Amino acid sequence: MTSQFFTYDKNKVIQALRYHFITRREIKVMMILVNVFAILSAVLFFFKKISPFAFLISSLLWFTLMIIFWFVMPYMVYRKAETFRDRFRAILADDIFRIENERGGRNWNWSEFSTWIESPHFYHLYFNSRSFFIVPKDAFEGDDVHEARNIFREKIGQKK
Repeated sequence: MTSQFFTYDKNKVIQALRYHFITRREIKVMMILVNVFAILSAVLFFFKKISPFAFLISSLLWFTLMIIFWFVMPYMVYRKAETFRDRFRAILADDIFRIENERGGRNWNWSEFSTWIESPHFYHLYFNSRSFFIVPKDAFEGDDVHEARNIFREKIGQKK
């Protein structure tokens, strides 16, 4: 199955990168701990067990982490990656996944991918926990979106 040529929409890519960061186990754990810490500090401040300065520091930590994960990291990755400014076509064959543009292409065996996840606008194909490729769903027309999902499900193990 071959997709149409596609380009990356900046806003959708930023959303997909946020999705990637937020679904990472270590970031989830850290965000939960920071939220628990912020709630605990608010309760302790309410009962006058800690000073306003300690509550302010915990609130600043919470705001800083949210800004970093929601804005700074996705925009940094987007700016650094030339991939998002190019035009591609995806080919999903029986034994390989191929990405190509006007200058050439690259093949990967399905076994080179460790997992895949689906976000609202993309399929995230992971080589490992930090390296991945995103394919826009709108690169596929009509029922091809579902066919691509089925191919990914069959060829790559899905992240739980």
